Amino acid sequence: PAMALLVVVMGVSAAPGLRFYDADDYHSLENKKKMAEGIPLNDKDRIPWLCALHGVLRREESLRQAAVLACSALKKMYRRVLVSGPSAIEGNQPEQPEEAELKILFVHLDGPFNIIASRLEKRDHFMPPELLKSQFDTLEPPSTPENFVTVSLEKSVPEIVLEIESTIFQGEAFLD
Repeated sequence: PAMALLVVVMGVSAAPGLRFYDADDYHSLENKKKMAEGIPLNDKDRIPWLCALHGVLRREESLRQAAVLACSALKKMYRRVLVSGPSAIEGNQPEQPEEAELKILFVHLDGPFNIIASRLEKRDHFMPPELLKSQFDTLEPPSTPENFVTVSLEKSVPEIVLEIESTIFQGEAFLD
């Protein structure tokens, strides 16, 4: 394709030729400490992290490298930062001319609290399960005009992967 395929697998807490990035690897030590202490992150905590993730996606796009980023991307504004970078933040004037928005497919992995809680308990992760409710409270599911697909976590992993792949291959027009 003329452009790199950029996919953000998003939702509450949770392919060949694709580079994979886990957004948790990009949290500051302060953010990790805060979460480990059971303190939910706020917008001020998340914005520098999201800007760094935008930089990762921008780099992959410039290299024409397909990439998948696993990131909670809970709010619409957070997804705007992933697409547009710091210029998406209200009142933030870019120092350089704005770059084109990244074309990202957001894959919202959606499921009931109990399924996500049981999966979170099985992970070796710095975020305690007690913070899950705050993520559900913060979540703004994607909506039009965002480029997204919602996939149920109640399906099997092969079914989830197949649904994501079919969305990507049926929707290649979004890459043009």
